[in-house]
Parts: sequence; C-alpha cells; structure tokens
Amino acid sequence: MNTRLAPAQTPIATQAKRRFASFRAIAALMLREMTTTYGKSPGGYAWAVLEPVAGVAILTYAFSFLFAKPPLGTSFELFYATGTLPFFMFTTISNRVSTAILFSKPLLAYPAVTFVDALIARFAVNLFTELFVFYLVMVGILALYDTRAVVDVPHVAMSLALTALFALGVGVLNSYLFLRWHIWHVAWAIISRPLFIISGAFFMYDALPAALREWLWYNPLIHVVGLMRSGFYPTYDDHYVMVSYVVGVSLGMILTGLFLLSGSIKTLLYEA
Repeated sequence: MNTRLAPAQTPIATQAKRRFASFRAIAALMLREMTTTYGKSPGGYAWAVLEPVAGVAILTYAFSFLFAKPPLGTSFELFYATGTLPFFMFTTISNRVSTAILFSKPLLAYPAVTFVDALIARFAVNLFTELFVFYLVMVGILALYDTRAVVDVPHVAMSLALTALFALGVGVLNSYLFLRWHIWHVAWAIISRPLFIISGAFFMYDALPAALREWLWYNPLIHVVGLMRSGFYPTYDDHYVMVSYVVGVSLGMILTGLFLLSGSIKTLLYEA
C-alpha cells in the first residue's frame, strides 16, 4: 500500500505562518483592549478626550490670572496644549504598555500569543487613541481661538513620533521591572510625578537659569515639547532640541527591555 508523506514545511512557509498568527493575536488583543478599557466604562472614549481638555482648561484658567499674556504667542490655550498634550500622550502610552504583560497574562499561556504581541497591541490601541485626542483638541483650539498659529506639520508629526517612541521605550523597560520587582510599580509612580513639572509643559526652556537648563536637557520630554511648540510657533527657537538623543534613549530602553524579557519571561510570569 502506497502512503504519501506530507511535505515538510519550508522555513519561509513557517515564518509566514508565524507572522500571520502573530498578526491575528495582535488584532485580537487590540479588540480586547478596546472593549475592556473603553467599552465598559461610562462615556467610553469620551473620557480619553475630556482628560486632556480639562488639563488645558485648568492651566489656562489658573495662569490667565497671573500673566497678561502667555509666555509664547497670544493664546494661553494653544501654549499649554502644545506642552500638556505630548505629556499626557507619553504618560498614557507608557503606563499602559508597562502593564501590558500583566494585563494579558492569562492569554500568554497560549503558544500563539507572545509577550511581544501583548506589548504591540496595547501600544497600538493607545497610540491611535492619543493621536485622535490630539487631533480633536488641536482642531478645536485652532477653530475657537485666535491663536495666529502657523502649523508646521512635519515638526508636529516628528514630535508625536518621538513622544510615542519614548513612551514605548519606558513602557517596555517598565514591563520587565514591574514583573521583576513589584515594588517598582509604586516607586515609578512616585518618581514620575515630578515629570510634569520638569518637562516644559507650562514654562519656556530658554527662560530657565543656565545651570537648570543643563540638567533638564537630559529629559527627553523637554525635546519633544520644544519640537511641538516649534510646529505651531514659527518664531520659536528650538536650537536645543536633539532628535537623535531622544531616538537613541528610546531605542536603548526598548532593546534592553526586550532582551531582559526574552530571557526571563516564563519565570517572571510564573512568579507574578
């Protein structure tokens, strides 16, 4: 009796099958993230928009009593939006990516789902959400107020890309640290609180003393905010912004986090 053996899969076919399985896993995780995070909460996506709007409104209301005009331009709303929106985008994405593996822990028991899939899915959902929020808030400000802004789309896009990349770097590295040392979750919450003050959201970098500027320059968010403001204020001098520095720091954290996770993910998930 003749029997036919199934042909062995080629490495290319195996890789293509794995990529397709990974794509399906990421898509499923993204749907789960959207349903869990926004689908079951009152107002859903409305809260994602209301939070940054409230932040800009509070800062505008408070500082309008202290100053006759904003530190840059003619609109308090635009000035604070160009500082707070990148910061809110960074904190939201980095915090969500930091807990992506813990959030998807039950699903990681399936061979088709990897920790990288969980990281990518949560990053993608929150990135799209934050970009949508940024667009809505900025269009609203430009339409309702006499900002006299001249939008430089490449600068704005670069600032958003750097914000997302830096948030991913912090999130990936923290996802390992959260699993490795549970106390780091609390420690990071304390350490990250001053970031809003030192990231240039409500002050001008050039207006600071030289000694303080030297220290704050190493904060990647200073560069992100500076690049964002240069995208709305043509006269703004962003000479201190170094894109390569932000990219280098972000990629360094991403690679370090992935390396640490790949070598210990099974042990960390068992102990978590």
